[in-house]
Amino acid sequence: MASPAPADSAHFIAHKGKFRLFGLTLDTCIKVFFGGNAVVSIIVLALITIFLFREGAGFFGQNRQNLKVYREAGLEYVDFIRAQQDDHTALTRYLSDLRLRQFQHFTQHQHLTPAAANAALAGFDEFAGQYGDAVEPLRTLVSDLTEQATAIKERFTVMEDRKTERAQLLAAGKAQAAAEVGITPVDFVAELKPILGTLPAYREASADLAKRLAGIVAAAPAMPTPELQARLDRFRQLTAEYLAGFPAVARNLETWDYRRPVPATQEFSAFLFGREWVTASFWQDWYGVIPLVAGSLMVSLVALVLAVPLGVGAAIYVNQIASPWEQRLIKPCIEFISAVPSVVLGFFGIAVLGQTLRALSQQTWLAWVPGFPYSERLNILTAGCLLALLAVPTIFTLAEDALNNVPRSFKEASFALGATRLQTVMRIIVPASLSGIISAVLLGFGRVIGETMVVLLCAGNRIAIPDFTAGLAVITQPVHTMTGIIAQEMGEVVQGSIHYRALFVVGILLFFLSLAINYAAQHIVRRYRISIG
Repeated sequence: MASPAPADSAHFIAHKGKFRLFGLTLDTCIKVFFGGNAVVSIIVLALITIFLFREGAGFFGQNRQNLKVYREAGLEYVDFIRAQQDDHTALTRYLSDLRLRQFQHFTQHQHLTPAAANAALAGFDEFAGQYGDAVEPLRTLVSDLTEQATAIKERFTVMEDRKTERAQLLAAGKAQAAAEVGITPVDFVAELKPILGTLPAYREASADLAKRLAGIVAAAPAMPTPELQARLDRFRQLTAEYLAGFPAVARNLETWDYRRPVPATQEFSAFLFGREWVTASFWQDWYGVIPLVAGSLMVSLVALVLAVPLGVGAAIYVNQIASPWEQRLIKPCIEFISAVPSVVLGFFGIAVLGQTLRALSQQTWLAWVPGFPYSERLNILTAGCLLALLAVPTIFTLAEDALNNVPRSFKEASFALGATRLQTVMRIIVPASLSGIISAVLLGFGRVIGETMVVLLCAGNRIAIPDFTAGLAVITQPVHTMTGIIAQEMGEVVQGSIHYRALFVVGILLFFLSLAINYAAQHIVRRYRISIG
């Protein structure tokens, strides 16, 4: 190779000297270039964190005001009675289920025609009708109180909007226009008098309801089978518990005071432990995150139960057992799954997987499976299966890397001591790579809990806490998730509103949930290393 010309060498040295003059050598430039990527990542993460906290910071103050208006306008008072009415509605649904079971018994076991089965159920229908109609006086009272409380809240909201309008006009220097905005403070004492004056009417309606239900339940018709009779006895017990709660409702109404302040802790507890997420309601908006957290965790749990054995098992097989041609076939196929867009998987779940699983659940030979048969094709199981498919490539790739990092001498020493391949894999290779496998599972969990489109399309989007009393059958119920609610509602909210900020607080909760999971995983890995050390 020809050496550089003297002139070229002098030119290079001169430029090199210039770089040194400014303190920027070639090595420094390389370090700045690659180190800059890390700096940019840190800056972006910091900006995202600051943005989340800035947008969500005002939620709790707004939520406290929301709860304060709920109390001062009398909505809380009305909801004491409404809860009593709703509990009665739940009992009537129990009766509807009991009727369906009797109808199925008559048609499937006694082989009656539908008309004959309905005729046989005439006595039960009369009993159920009387039970359902007994609540009418209470329902009428709730309807009247709802109109009055809603009107008070509406007047208060209008006055608050006018205050905001006046402040904006004053800020714009339009004092004359601001003075024309009329604001009449709401006199809650006067406004609430008609509502509080209905307490005697409530006592009368409640006493009448208790008397009528006790008489109706005492005359309940006999059931055709011991199993159905046991369910009717359970209904009697539930009705007795329902009636026993009437005095507590009366005490709540008698001691209720709209002036009682809302504790500062309630603005947090109403969000963190609230069991309802209700928005754009004519009555009252609630921002309780428990249904969303429960939905996210249930879907993630089902996904990990499916993905961890598949991903880790495939990694062990490909890395330790498979032949070279099997490795060339299996690895690209698994890794290709990650290239499929999540929205495509969501469409697949709606059109194919959900329908297939529901049809499979209808098979009589699978009736022993908890939750089978079921009618909701979009549920925890459907979303969990698709999320498992998304998590498998992540878990597989990282778990295989962890297995590759085990020193070859470990395997050779094991074989030298006479261990079989299976013993070497399960007792030497896997334990030595366990920390890496745990990291793979955690990253797979992060992939699952942060997924949006699949759960939005396939989880069913029912905002309710799953019924865990159903046991394993809970996985056939529809749910909503934290990521799904953000994606579904963020485009419809007014910037700066309580709903807008609530969605950001959900994002902050996701952020802290990820931190907690990673901390717990690191703690587990450290304890494992100490135990094997």
